[in-house]
Amino acid sequence: MRVQRILLRYYPPGLAVDYTKADGGQGMLSIELLTLSADTDIGEMTDKIMLENPMLVQCGRQKVRKLLTKLQERQKGGEGQMFYLYKMLRAHILPLTNCFFNKNGDRFITGSYDRTCKVWDTATAEELVSLEGHKNVVYAVSFNTPFGNRVATGSFDKTCKLWDSTTGECLYTLVGHFTEIVCLCFNPQSTVIATGSMDNTAHLWDVETGKPLHTLVGHTAEIVSLGFNSFGNLMVTGSFDTTAKVWDVRSGRCLHTLAGHKGEISSTQFNHCSDLIISGSIDRSCQVWDVVSGKAVFNLKGHTDEVLDVTFNSTGSHLVTASADNTARVYHTATGTCSSTLEGHKGEISKVAFSPQGSKVITASSDRTCKVWNPNTGACIQTLEGHLDEIFSCAFNYEGDTIITGSKDNTCRIWKG
Repeated sequence: MRVQRILLRYYPPGLAVDYTKADGGQGMLSIELLTLSADTDIGEMTDKIMLENPMLVQCGRQKVRKLLTKLQERQKGGEGQMFYLYKMLRAHILPLTNCFFNKNGDRFITGSYDRTCKVWDTATAEELVSLEGHKNVVYAVSFNTPFGNRVATGSFDKTCKLWDSTTGECLYTLVGHFTEIVCLCFNPQSTVIATGSMDNTAHLWDVETGKPLHTLVGHTAEIVSLGFNSFGNLMVTGSFDTTAKVWDVRSGRCLHTLAGHKGEISSTQFNHCSDLIISGSIDRSCQVWDVVSGKAVFNLKGHTDEVLDVTFNSTGSHLVTASADNTARVYHTATGTCSSTLEGHKGEISKVAFSPQGSKVITASSDRTCKVWNPNTGACIQTLEGHLDEIFSCAFNYEGDTIITGSKDNTCRIWKG
C-alpha cells in the first residue's frame, strides 16, 4: 500500500489517509483522535499512531508529528476570546423561525413566518438570495453540510423544498406529509433529506431525484426532532409520544424504540462515534441511550423544569442540556456526572451549542440575551446583549470565531471574536 495524502479533520480531530492498494484500487483510512487536547503529549501520540498504523511509516514520523501539532493548535483556538457585535440585520418582515450556518461559516440562512428563507453573506450581512414559494411559515431550514450548495426548507404548508443555494432555483418540492413539517436535516453524505411532521411520521427523500425513499411510521404523536448518525446509515426521531426511535435508513425499518421518558421529547442527537444517543424531555430529564442495545445508559436529572435542548460536543466527551428553569447543565458522557451548572439567565433557555473546540458553550434565552460560558467551570465569560425580544437560536461557525443569534425581534446579529 502506498500513501497518497493525509487530510486533516479539525472538529472533532482526526486524520483521513488516502492510499493506493496493492491491486491499484483506492482506499481511505480514518484515524480518530478524539482524545487530542491542548494538553496532549504530541510525541507520545505520534508514536502510538504510527505503531497502530504501519502504513504511516512511509510518511515519516516528523510529518505525522507536524500534522498532529497543527490539529492541536486548532483545539487551543479561542482561548480568552471575547465577542463583539459585528453586524445586525433585519432579516424578515415577520418573526424568524430558525438560523443555520454553512460549514465554512461564510453564509447562513434564515427561515421566517413571512414564508421565505433567505441566504446571507456573513462578512457583509448582505442578502444573497431569497427562496420564495412556500404558502405558509418556513419553520425548518438546513444547508447540505459540508457542501453548502443546497438548502432544504420545511414549511407549515406540509411541503419541503430543495433549492440551489446560489441561484435560488427551486429544484424539487417534496410532497407527502399531511400536516406541518417542523424538523428536517440532510444526511452527512448529502444524498438523503429527512423530514419530520406533526402527522406523526418522518419521510426520507432522495436528494438527487426528489423522490420519496421511505415513510417512517410508528410514532403516535408529532415528530419534533430528528438526525442522522455520522455514517448516515441510522437516524433518530424524537416525538411528543414520549419516545425516540432508531431507524435503519436503507430499509426504513425501526430498530429500537427508546422508551423511558415520562413526557414529550424535545431534542435528540447522536454522538460522533454513533454509539450513543441523547434525548431531552419536558419531564425535566435527559437520557443517554446505547445505540446497539436500545437500552438507557444514564438518566440525567437535576433540572427543575422542562429540558428544551440537548447536544454533544464535537468529540462526544461531554453533553449539555438547556432548560426552562433558566439554567444549562454540562455532563461527562462517560460517567453521567454533572461537571458544571450554567446559572445566570433570567428566562428559559431554548437553545444551546458547544464551540467546535468544546471550550465554550453558548445559550439562547427568553431574557433577550445570549451568554458565552466556560463549560469546565460554569463561569459566564460574556453576555451578548442588544436584542429586543427573546432569542431562540444561536450557533457557532466552523472555526468557532463567529456566533449568530436569531430573535423574535425579527433580527439576526453576527458576533465576531
